[in-house]
Amino acid sequence: MDLCVPNFLSPLAMSASHSHSPAPQDASHENHGAHDQAAEAAHIAAHLGAYIKVGVGLLVLTGITVGLSYVDFGSRSMNIIVGMIVATIKASMVAAIFMHLKGEKMTIWRFLIMTGIFAMGLFFLTFLAHSDPITGTSYSTH
Repeated sequence: MDLCVPNFLSPLAMSASHSHSPAPQDASHENHGAHDQAAEAAHIAAHLGAYIKVGVGLLVLTGITVGLSYVDFGSRSMNIIVGMIVATIKASMVAAIFMHLKGEKMTIWRFLIMTGIFAMGLFFLTFLAHSDPITGTSYSTH
């Protein structure tokens, strides 16, 4: 039983190559598969240098993080802030290269920036609540 597709949906209709009947195999189809593999290999080779650089950068920054854990920056809060700065740099490298955000459209970056601002606002509110607790409340367990 076939259903009719309205005209305005015709570009979305399945083409003959997606039908359930087997498509004939010919030499051009086999060459197309070889071309896909060659194009994929070229794509990987083009990005391999960036992947290796980011991997080495992550290893170096992990070493820096471990080294900084032995340095006292005056207070526990400053130690955490320095550690978070290094972690943010590492996360940015992963997002930009491994998650391919480096070449994304500006809309994605706007959403990412707004999400970061919102998260920092939530962290700031938590900090405010922790540094200035509501006085006069007591909690007792019975």
